[in-house]
Amino acid sequence: MENTTTNTTSESLEFESRINLSELQESIYKIKTELNKVIVGQKRMIDLLLVAILSDGHALIEGVPGVAKTITAKLLSRTITIDFSRIQFTPDLMPSDILGTSVFNVKNSEFEFKKGPIFSNMVLIDEINRAPAKTQAALFEVMEEQQITIDGTTYSMGSPFIVLATQNPIEQEGTYRLPEAQLDRFLFKINVNYPTAEEELEIVTREQALINNTKIDKIETVISGEKIEQYKKLITQIKVEEHLLKYISNIVVSTRNNSFLFLGASPRATIAILKASKAFAGINGRDFITPEDIKNAAIPVLQHRVIVTPEREMEGLTSTQIIEQIIESVEIPR
Repeated sequence: MENTTTNTTSESLEFESRINLSELQESIYKIKTELNKVIVGQKRMIDLLLVAILSDGHALIEGVPGVAKTITAKLLSRTITIDFSRIQFTPDLMPSDILGTSVFNVKNSEFEFKKGPIFSNMVLIDEINRAPAKTQAALFEVMEEQQITIDGTTYSMGSPFIVLATQNPIEQEGTYRLPEAQLDRFLFKINVNYPTAEEELEIVTREQALINNTKIDKIETVISGEKIEQYKKLITQIKVEEHLLKYISNIVVSTRNNSFLFLGASPRATIAILKASKAFAGINGRDFITPEDIKNAAIPVLQHRVIVTPEREMEGLTSTQIIEQIIESVEIPR
C-alpha cells in the first residue's frame, strides 16, 4: 500500500512539473504562417532561424544571391515587435561604424557616446565577409557577451539580441575569410539552396499577382519581444536525460579524433547542440529531447566549426559529409 501511494505521488508530481508549450507552438505557427505569405519553400532555413532565436544564438546564412536570405531575415523581424537594423559590410567599414563612437558635444564640452547600428534586437549583417578582419573582430564581444566596451565603459544590449549574417559562398573576390573565433560564435550555419521547379513556379506566380503592393506589406506582427524572452526561459526548462547528454558529448569529441578533420569542434559547440536540441523539442511540443532533436541540431551547429584536412578537401569531401559520417558512427542511446 505504501509503495502504491509513493508511486502515485511521484507520477502526480512528474505530471505537474511538465511544461505547457502550447502557446509557444501557436506563436511559432503564426510566425511561419506570416513568412509563408512571401517566402516559398526554405522551410529548413525558417525552422533554424526560429530555433536560433529561442536558443539565444546567432545564425550565419550562406547561399548564392537571390535565394531569399536577406528578405527572410527582414520579414522575420517584422513578425516580432523588436527593433531591427541592417548593416551592409563593405571593405572600408570601420569598427566605429558598427559599434558607435564618442562625439564631442560643444554645448557642455564633454564627449558623448553615439550608439551604432549594433544596438538593436535583431541585427542583419549583409555580406559579412566583405569587411576586413579588424571590423569583423568588433563583433567578438557583442556576439558572445551581448555587450560592448568603449573608452572603458560597458554598454549592454537589449533582449532579445540576435545577429543574422549573410554571405555568398561562390564569389571570393573582395572578401575576407571569417576567423574561427568568429565562426564559433554563430550557433548555426544555415545553407540555403535553390528552390525546386515547383517552388520556382510559385515564386513567379506570386510576383505576377503583386499589384501596387510590396512583399513586406503582407507581413503582420504576431508576437512581442517580451513573449520571446518568456519562451527562451521555457526552453531552458526542457528535460535532458543523462544518456542524451553523453550522446551529444560523444558526437563533439568524435570531431576532435577524426582523421579527416584538421580542427574539431569546441566545448561551445557542445553547449550549442544542447540548447538547439531543446528548442527543436520545444517547437514540437515536447518537454524532453530525443536523439532526433540532437541530429537535427548537430550539422548546422558543427559544419562551420570544423576544418577539413587539405587532403580530404582535395578529394571533394565537405565538413557536412564528414559530420554526417560521424553522427552515423556514434551509437544512439536507447
